[in-house]
Amino acid sequence: MAIEYRLTLAGDIPLEHVAELVAPEGVQESALPGYPRLLSADLRDRRGYTLSIYGGSNGYFDAEDDDGSQWEWEPATFVNIVFHLPKDAMSRTATPHMVTAVTHLLADRPEDAALTLDGNWLLLTRKAGTLHKHRPSWWNNYGLDDVL
Repeated sequence: MAIEYRLTLAGDIPLEHVAELVAPEGVQESALPGYPRLLSADLRDRRGYTLSIYGGSNGYFDAEDDDGSQWEWEPATFVNIVFHLPKDAMSRTATPHMVTAVTHLLADRPEDAALTLDGNWLLLTRKAGTLHKHRPSWWNNYGLDDVL
């Protein structure tokens, strides 16, 4: 069982550009015919997670906001960066590495964005350049209050 964080960026962004920012060590490309492009990287030894990068269109994303309400977003095109972290003690050290990668990506890219935990809980949104962190207790738990 793993913990998954998904960063979604709105727009038709080259997957290679995203990969350069979150996995400068390099990625593998899926060669399955008939499926959308998928880039992946195994960064468990260095950062404690693996990741997948893929794009899509006509997106629909939802998650629970801080107050228990349902947040929804429907970008016309998008790129997902999914961070797969082990559900063990390693997640305590892998999570800050994941947030660092998210920070670098958001600093380089201007698109609207959302970061969710396990597809259920909203942690971060950026809309029209305005960044909003959700779930302050999550950020505090990992000592990331001042990040972003």
